[in-house]
Amino acid sequence: MSTQAQVRQALQEFDAAVKRGDGAAISGALTQLEALLAAHRADLSPQLVHFLEGRSYAKALLYLGGESGFAQPASPPGGCGGGGHRH
Repeated sequence: MSTQAQVRQALQEFDAAVKRGDGAAISGALTQLEALLAAHRADLSPQLVHFLEGRSYAKALLYLGGESGFAQPASPPGGCGGGGHRH
């Protein structure tokens, strides 16, 4: 299984655990996500790393093409809403 597939699976497990209110499963999924990020940072796209570091799990799951039951992100996948300066 590819690293991205492992990340997607961990995100889906986290999502399901949140829906169930299963604290132990939430903690396990978060631990797995942190371990995957630490071990495979160089193998992941910079955008995915950004989402995982910022704990933007809904955006990360959408980025990976997964369906998310999380609340919809305030900004679209691929952006954090900053947009730069406009004069």
